[in-house]
Order: sequence, then structure tokens, then C-alpha cells
Amino acid sequence: MPDRLVARLAAAALRLPPTRPNPVRVTRDIAIQARDGVVLRTDHYAPAARDAPTVLIRTPYGRGGPLRPLGRLLAARGRHAVIQACRGTDGSGGTFAPLVHERDDGVDTLDWLRRQPWWAGQLGMFGVSYQGFAQWALAADADEDLRAMVAVVTASATRDSTYAGESFALDTVLTWAELLHAQTVPWLARQWELKRGQPRLVAALRHLPLADADQVATGVTIPFFQEWLRHHDPEAVYWRTRVFADRVARVRAPVAMVSGWHDIFLPAQLDDYATLRATGAQPRLVIGPWTHGSPGLFVAALREGLAWLDEHLTSAPRSPVPSRPPVRVYVSGPGGGWRDLPDWPPPAVETAWHLHPGGELAVRPPVASTPDEFRYDPADPTPSVGGPLLVAQRAGPVDNRHVEARPDVLTYTSAPLTGPVEVIGPVRAEIHVRAELPHLDVFVRLCDVDRRGRSWNVCDGLVRVTPERSPADPDGVLRVPVSLWPTAYRFAAGHRLRVQVSGGAHPRWARNPGTGEPLGTAVTLRAGWRQVLHDPAHPSALLLPIVHSAPPQPPI
Repeated sequence: MPDRLVARLAAAALRLPPTRPNPVRVTRDIAIQARDGVVLRTDHYAPAARDAPTVLIRTPYGRGGPLRPLGRLLAARGRHAVIQACRGTDGSGGTFAPLVHERDDGVDTLDWLRRQPWWAGQLGMFGVSYQGFAQWALAADADEDLRAMVAVVTASATRDSTYAGESFALDTVLTWAELLHAQTVPWLARQWELKRGQPRLVAALRHLPLADADQVATGVTIPFFQEWLRHHDPEAVYWRTRVFADRVARVRAPVAMVSGWHDIFLPAQLDDYATLRATGAQPRLVIGPWTHGSPGLFVAALREGLAWLDEHLTSAPRSPVPSRPPVRVYVSGPGGGWRDLPDWPPPAVETAWHLHPGGELAVRPPVASTPDEFRYDPADPTPSVGGPLLVAQRAGPVDNRHVEARPDVLTYTSAPLTGPVEVIGPVRAEIHVRAELPHLDVFVRLCDVDRRGRSWNVCDGLVRVTPERSPADPDGVLRVPVSLWPTAYRFAAGHRLRVQVSGGAHPRWARNPGTGEPLGTAVTLRAGWRQVLHDPAHPSALLLPIVHSAPPQPPI
């Protein structure tokens, strides 16, 4: 199907305001030279008007696919669309090294734009996932030319998402490495691998040592995968030039953020939102019931993003008053729906739901009780199901009953609710643990148990415990704070809240071998018992932000 027809169909599907017919001129494979001589291949979609604003998209995923109709759509709406392949991808020279060159290559591309006869001095940027990292790398250096940003399921810093809870996001990192490598293999070979269910990737996620997993998945060594296995320390010099969080506060352009409750980068993206708010900025924030790659996310991102660019890519003075509520979130669960909020997070009452003996979860204080115990065996690691994953088909809410039936998963369940309970905001837990081994993981998941007994995951989090980070008290007990993914969820009357506590969620997080060996080379696996305490001296609990919301708003 021709790009121009796809663009017209997309505009109709997105219910965009009609525009006058606008001829689009496309120039492909422009060679933009970076400061080190590397050529960055770039496509330019030009509108009829020369002095129109420019929208820049820098991507490692190729300039074709959905970006071609998007380029035409932008140009048809009176924008110069400039789509560039990051170095080492889709014809651009050099070697792709994630996050390393994006600032310099972005600055060099902006310098090229400023020299073009059609440059009007107004820049917008749009990007999903890694394309958003490329935006943050450049944004602070774009000065007053940058008039608007649209950052979709992305963040300024990837380090904390890579090592969420100081473990290692194995599924995300290795799957992404395999996806990037797949762009270099013949199309038919890739389709055959997908049809077979990606058996090499599945085997690689199970493989030890992890330093060989990239070879198992792709047949080659992936340099950045090896580096990320080695540079785990948050203070490592390696990460100082690969994260851009310290530059967010310098960005003065209006920023629109779109994410999903089951997105891999949601906590980091909300950190960027908080940084912008602390500067006095008023970013637009939309969070829906989406995963990293769900189709609904991309529809919402295009609708929100194009409206944001239309609003801010003009020569008129910027209005200090937002034209719509700055925050819009989807409250999942029965009776939920869209909510418009003045800020994130909204006011809430943090309520402790305590773990009790007999697998009970209740708001009443803990009572004298003996600990619950389970044995975690990294040779048979507790599996991850659903939640924030890179691959949309496996992500999101799923029925957890088969995992909860395992002997290495503890569950604590409330009585049926007498009325709805709405939770909007950050979620955290404090779990008191005694363990046989000093190296362990603590995984906590909140689920909604419906009237049929199905247990649907809402949000979760994991913390890797080491003797250095989590010293035990004289009785050998560790107080482990766990930050779960933030959420907006409505638990209906008659449903029950459930908390899972276990020793891992593999392969979403790399299994903890129990030995303290280095991440990439560990092969020895040690099993051990864990105790979860819930007495008055050790009040293990899930802390939920309870709100009383206005009625649902119309759909986005």
C-alpha cells in the first residue's frame, strides 16, 4: 500500500482535524556528516511551504515501516519531517553503540538543519522508546529552537530500568539485543525464526553463564550486552555519558509524555515528569492501559503527539495556561475509565495492607505469628508471567493462578471487598525477611482476584538483596523496601486484593544464583529457604495510595 494512502487512512483513523491538500516532496538517503566523518542517512518529507516548522525523528529501527506514512502525515500537516537512521543502522555509517553517540549526532544533525534554506527556526521532536532517548540526548542543547517534544514510553535514563531493583532486566535487554540483530538478517530467515517461536531466544534466556546468552540468541557477540553485564555499579563511569537525567531540568520546551501502566520504562518516565514539574514546567502526561508495544499505545501516541506538535509548533506566543488538563490517566479494573488530573500523583491516603498468618491480607495491625517459609531454587526459578515486558504479546495482565500454585510463591489475600477501592499513585511494600543465604531477591506483586477466582496482576517490583545494601538486624531479619510499578486501578466490590511474595520472576529479571558471583559469569546455583515475618515487630505490608475519584471521563 503506498505511503500516501496509508497516511490518509491513518489521519482518518486517528480522527485528526482535516487539512488542506498539501503536496509532499520526499528526498531519501540524504548524507548528513557527523563531526567524526560518519554519514547519517536521512529522509526528508517536505511540505509545500518552505518556511514551515521541522519535526525530527532519530531511530535505530529503520526509516521505513510506519515511519514513512508518519513522515507523509507530518508533511501533509505543514511540517518538514526529518527521519534519520542512528549510526550503524539502516545505511548510516559507523557502529551502533546504544546511547553513546546520540548527543553528538543529534547536535550535528541540528547544525545541518539550521543551514538548510527551508529551516524556519522551529524544531519539534517525536519518538517512541529508543527514539525518545535520542530526544533527551539532544533536547538540552537545542536551545530556543526546540519548541515541543513528544516522548512515548521512554525516559532520559536507562540505567535504572536496566538494573531495576538492582537486579538485571534480562528479558528486556536480551530481547532488544536480538531484535536489533534481527534487522541485519534476511527477511525470510527472520520470519521463519518468528514462526518457530524464537527458540534460540528462549534458550538464551535460560542459559548460564549470561555472558554467553547473546551468542546463543543471535550467533554473535553483542558488545553492549556484554558491557551491560559488567557495568552493574550505579556509580560506574560507564553510565555517566549514557544517561541524560541531569539534563532534563535544562529543557524549556513543552514536553508531552505518553506511557502505559505495564510499560518497562514507566517509573523512569515519571521521574522525568517530576523533574520537569520541579522546574515549574507543566508537561502533558497520558498513561493508559498499555504495554510497551501495544497497538492502542501507538494510536494514542500519534493522536496526542500530533495535537501537541500542532499546538506548540507555531510562531505565535506560547500560552502560559494549558488548554486542557495536564494529566490524563486510565483507571483499570471494573468501573474504571479515564480520569483528568491536575498533577501526578494525585492526593491519596497511603494505607497499609498487612500480611497476616494463614495467607490473609488486611488493613488491621499485625498480630503475634510465626513466619511463613518457602524454598527458592535458582535451578527451577519462579517464572515471570505478564507485567511490563518488551514484547506486547506476553506483557500486561494475565491470570496468575498457575504461578501462585507453586510452593515457592506465598500469597496473602483479602476478604471480598464490601465496596470499590481505587488506587492511584506510587505503590510500595515493606517485607521483613530472614534467609538462609545472604544473596537473594524479593519479588512482590499486587493482584486483583475476581469473583471467579482469577488472579490478575496489577503491578509489581523486585529488589536484589546483598549484605552490603541490606544488612540484617541481630536476629538475622532484613527489612526490604520494594518499589512496585505505579498504578491506577479500581478494585470492584466483591473482588479481593492479593499480594504475592516470592524469590524471583525469571526471565524478566535474571535469576539470583544465591552465591554473590558476578552477573555475567555466575554458573553455580544455590537454593535456600526464606522466611517472611508478619508480627508486630516485623509488620510486613503493602502500602497503597487510596483515592476518591471523580466519575470517569470520556475516552481519549
